[in-house]
Amino acid sequence: MSRVSQSHRDTETQRRGQGDKETRGQGEKHISSRPPSLLLPVPLSPCPLVLLSLCLRVFVAITLALSAVACRQDMQDQPKYKPLAQSNFFSDGKSARQLVDGTVAYSPEATPTPPMADLSKMTTLPFPLTSQVMNRGQERFNIYCTPCHGALGYGNGMVVQRGFIAPPSYHTDRLRQAALGHFYEVMTNGFGAMPSYADKVAPRDRWAITAYIRALQLSQRAPLSDAPPEARAKLQSERQTR
Repeated sequence: MSRVSQSHRDTETQRRGQGDKETRGQGEKHISSRPPSLLLPVPLSPCPLVLLSLCLRVFVAITLALSAVACRQDMQDQPKYKPLAQSNFFSDGKSARQLVDGTVAYSPEATPTPPMADLSKMTTLPFPLTSQVMNRGQERFNIYCTPCHGALGYGNGMVVQRGFIAPPSYHTDRLRQAALGHFYEVMTNGFGAMPSYADKVAPRDRWAITAYIRALQLSQRAPLSDAPPEARAKLQSERQTR
């Protein structure tokens, strides 16, 4: 009886051993069947502080590079002398040069403007009004004034149509009643969004423009009876054709 029991235990032990071997073999086959990439060791990510340090270094390097490029001050620090500055180039030590002997002052004004405390109150021209003055005023007006004020003075010039601030119309009651000197003063010193034109338009031309502005104002409100007889018939025919 004991021999039978012993034989049964040995058979059971052998069967379990074979089962373990088969299980291990299947596990090894299962592991070996995985993709090779999954079997490689995965490197651990660096420490967050190390990454932050690297990012800061890159940021500082880029900032220094941009600063080095942007530090040119050629426009701000131009090689020039300020007024009354000392100079080592000239023997007298002055940066400003003396005028050549015989130099005289030049002014393009043919007729000087009479000295007045307030030119804006002048109601007449400082010289006689002639057709040449009117033609000159129209020419200068078309060059310097029409871009903003328009050809007829309504403040609808081309730059205004493209977004610039519209100037007031010359045909408002306020400007129709303004003195001639008002327009001269505005051209000289500027007003509102309008800059000074003193460096572009000579004083005599400013007065000529003023005379032409007054003619524009009269042309838009003048009755037909104010026209000369030879022009009256032409104006009447043009009105009928319209």
